[in-house]
Amino acid sequence: MAKHTILVTGGAGFIGSHVVDAYIAKGHSVIVVDDLSSGNPDFLNPAAVFYNLDVRSRQLDEIFDAHAIDVVNHHAAQIDVRKSVEDPMYDAEINIRGGINLLELSVKYKVKKFILSSTGGAIYGSPEHLPAEEGCLPKPECPYGASKFCVEQYVMLFSRMYKLGYTIFRYPNVYGPRQNPDGEAGVCSILAGKMLAGETPTLYGHGKAFRDYVYVSDIAAANLLALERGNHQTMNLGSGKPVSVKELYDIIAELTGFSGKPVLKPLRPGEIQGIYISGSLAATELGWKPKVELKEGLMWTVSFISEMAALASGKDAVQ
Repeated sequence: MAKHTILVTGGAGFIGSHVVDAYIAKGHSVIVVDDLSSGNPDFLNPAAVFYNLDVRSRQLDEIFDAHAIDVVNHHAAQIDVRKSVEDPMYDAEINIRGGINLLELSVKYKVKKFILSSTGGAIYGSPEHLPAEEGCLPKPECPYGASKFCVEQYVMLFSRMYKLGYTIFRYPNVYGPRQNPDGEAGVCSILAGKMLAGETPTLYGHGKAFRDYVYVSDIAAANLLALERGNHQTMNLGSGKPVSVKELYDIIAELTGFSGKPVLKPLRPGEIQGIYISGSLAATELGWKPKVELKEGLMWTVSFISEMAALASGKDAVQ
């Protein structure tokens, strides 16, 4: 595999930091751009060059000018569905304007490939046929899904106009270590964090809402494969296996020893009852499929959150 110089936006975040680690482990040079609004500096790989910067900033031009970047991997985004409903202008500002800024700079500095992290869960809406495949008509039911779909269109437009190579990944619900239990998204870590703290979790959709879940190392593996394959493709990275939030709750309760009953509430605005996506195209084009089984991945997730809680408790005791 050829060695690349890769700019990863959101590289201090949950998924982005794992992607950075995967690239560096294979000998690639990585530049991380993250404004740390939701990212964690502790997750930064020390081998990466780091810039604390918003993806909308025109100062990004200086970074492209200073480094011979040949791949851009764009993970920085506003990903909170509820926040997008409350403030769609802000959601569009981060996701659409930030994406266009990176695309313009990619063309200016002759980047060879643009890898975009997008969403399968929010773009397809509530399709009639499941698992949703890439040919399914996008029908977002929240501004977040609409803004990500818009960025996808800009990526393909820039490819047609300027011959920019690209791969677009539509993610399922991604989970694993480094996911913030107090963050803007991530039901697995939120449930685990609540249970470990002895608090009663709330299940929206009365526990019947369902998604598919893929462990973060499997998502990072796909981003590694996309350096050499999958050009001019939009691909789901789904497991194709629906799991209800109550099933998820029961597994995490077993792993944490939690015996309480959840609070059941209806879905919130912008949320959908059920979606899961096929990963068959990624299997064909990339040779990719998820390797980590759900219970094993949740075990590692719970272990990480438990360790982080213990460290935080120790810091509080010292202070």
